[in-house]
Amino acid sequence: MSTNPKLEDTVRAAIIATPDAILDDHDVMRALVAANERAMGENIVDLRGIAMDRLESRLDRLEDTHRSVIAAAYENLAGTNQVHRAILRLLEAASFEMFLADLGNAVADILRVDAVALLLETAEAGAGSARLGVLGMVAPGEIDGYLTGARGGPARQVTLREVRDGNPAIFGAIAGNIRSEACLKLDLGAERLPGLLILGSEDPRHFTPQQGTELLAFFTGVFERSMRRWLT
Repeated sequence: MSTNPKLEDTVRAAIIATPDAILDDHDVMRALVAANERAMGENIVDLRGIAMDRLESRLDRLEDTHRSVIAAAYENLAGTNQVHRAILRLLEAASFEMFLADLGNAVADILRVDAVALLLETAEAGAGSARLGVLGMVAPGEIDGYLTGARGGPARQVTLREVRDGNPAIFGAIAGNIRSEACLKLDLGAERLPGLLILGSEDPRHFTPQQGTELLAFFTGVFERSMRRWLT
């Protein structure tokens, strides 16, 4: 009797009928290559096997890159949809009071942030004490000072950063929980002092300097134009 194992007729027929199924199965091909190497002996270098291993490694890397690109594309699409929905909600406001209410509630929920603050610079006395929901008044120059801090230099339109604690004058009672923020500097038009929209999150990785700012820059541009409409 032969000592070589024989395939069952049904298995053999299935392989002959659909050989592509074997070639496409990485685990089966890996087992076949390993069996072939054992049959060749330890003293024979199988260049084809080495080449296959390298090609398999390259394929695995390409698949990982492909998955990463797809994941990034979906994340970017989700972010775009969020910004568009937030903008549409702001444009629905029939009054400035409703605009501010939507900003602190519905828009904050859409953007998945934990706090929103809108600061406007004013030369009037008492700046910094007047509050209307999310809206606060500050003295001229305070916005650039908040954005640049000790580093100086010009303030960027969009600043993303982690924070140890949020500013209580901006975020109120929730300030101690804020761990990252997006600061959007607002150009409210000629002969007007600037404004600042701040989005705060309890997640320290929600806003980081490594993230792209294109979507938030677009949101800032639309928000500026909406604010100018209410300030006329």
